[in-house]
Amino acid sequence: MFTGIITAVGRISTITDLGAGVQYGKRLTIVATPDYLADVGLGDSIAINGACMTVTTFDVARGEFTIDVSAESLDKTTGLTHSGQVNLEKALRANDRLGGHIVSGHVDGVGEVTLFAQTGESWELRVQAPASLAKYLAYKGSITINGVSLTVNRVSDNATGCEVSINLIPHTVDNTALHTLRPGAQVNLEIDTVARYCERMLSLRAV
Repeated sequence: MFTGIITAVGRISTITDLGAGVQYGKRLTIVATPDYLADVGLGDSIAINGACMTVTTFDVARGEFTIDVSAESLDKTTGLTHSGQVNLEKALRANDRLGGHIVSGHVDGVGEVTLFAQTGESWELRVQAPASLAKYLAYKGSITINGVSLTVNRVSDNATGCEVSINLIPHTVDNTALHTLRPGAQVNLEIDTVARYCERMLSLRAV
């Protein structure tokens, strides 16, 4: 379980195939900072751009850890097949503050950035979400984009799903990997858990 509050920005430094063929996954080496790994143990969960992964090896002195990403996870996510900056969040502890919203670390779909532009002191981020997720997205509702808990400021339905508009304050831009986004970039999306259960209950009532 996570909160969508990014605790560090890491970098995918090395990608190794776990076998020949699309049925095999990849091993990623991720560079963080030495202090970030001080309380990490083997088997711990860390969300990488919003996707919950398991630490398979780590080196505190080098500030590196590895994760194995299955072919299924690679098929359902984006941003884990090339080097570059990634958002990191360690799993929530029972006594931690819930600063964002309840995040599972299970990516529900992939969206596409349609706009990333500065507006005053802040930035506007627009993302086209697929039709399968449109019914879960609402004005002032929560959405997780590449692991970051964000508030939806506007929803515009269209033929292929919906476009959500989000305001990013400078702190968020400066302290996450969202500043690397450009129009056309793909992002991992996770819908709000409450919206998921509400839709399920309403769908059963309609039967």
